[in-house]
Amino acid sequence: VQLQASGGGLVQAGGFLRLSCAASGRTFSSSTVAWFRQAPGKEREFVAAVRWSGGSTYYTDSVKGRFTISRDNAKNTVYLQMDSLKPEDTAVYYCAAGWRMILTSIGRREQYDYWGQGTLVTVSS
Repeated sequence: VQLQASGGGLVQAGGFLRLSCAASGRTFSSSTVAWFRQAPGKEREFVAAVRWSGGSTYYTDSVKGRFTISRDNAKNTVYLQMDSLKPEDTAVYYCAAGWRMILTSIGRREQYDYWGQGTLVTVSS
């Protein structure tokens, strides 16, 4: 399974970006797909996740109301719409997928079997 993340770039504070995560080699069916991010000098942290079956979504508190995770079954792709971006959102964003999810651990990196290569998001003040 390969995950391809794209859509990062440079944007001013208050702007928006949409990240995409496409899978090849396996469909996302029955999986949980998440976005994590890692800022320079910091640990990789959970941002958002979506359950492919049912579409339930989960967010870290700092992005609630600004970011929206969604899925497109036909394209086997997950999106992260990021609005009202802040400089503190600057990071490399990674998508990840897992098929053996424990919901109480949905924010833990160990729950995810496959990772994309990361896409850089830079928000200028």
